[in-house]
Amino acid sequence: MMSPELEKQLIEKYPKLFSSKQFWGFECGDGWYDLLDYLCGAIKQYTYDSDDLTVDQVKEKFGRLRFYLSREDDVLHGMVSMAEYMSGRICETCGHRGKTRDGSWFVTLCDKHHEERIGKIVE
Repeated sequence: MMSPELEKQLIEKYPKLFSSKQFWGFECGDGWYDLLDYLCGAIKQYTYDSDDLTVDQVKEKFGRLRFYLSREDDVLHGMVSMAEYMSGRICETCGHRGKTRDGSWFVTLCDKHHEERIGKIVE
């Protein structure tokens, strides 16, 4: 899960996007913070900080980001799809270059965090 400090930063930076009562928080690691910040900034700029667009859910699934909006058009869909695709190449733990790996579940990690995870599983 994302650290409370980073969650707070995103929510304070994009208060309208994260104003939905349905939003439960960020169910992904700190490594995707910059990707989420960039995506939210692009959405805010495109929608001119619209009051009727909110984020419903942010999570990891099958090693990739899942980002659900209250509404979408083709441009918003493209932005979200690109971020979701890029998350498969960014370590969810630290934000460095990573790749999606499978094992008992899919996860996107850099070599260092992958080896740490393998070590914890083996021990």
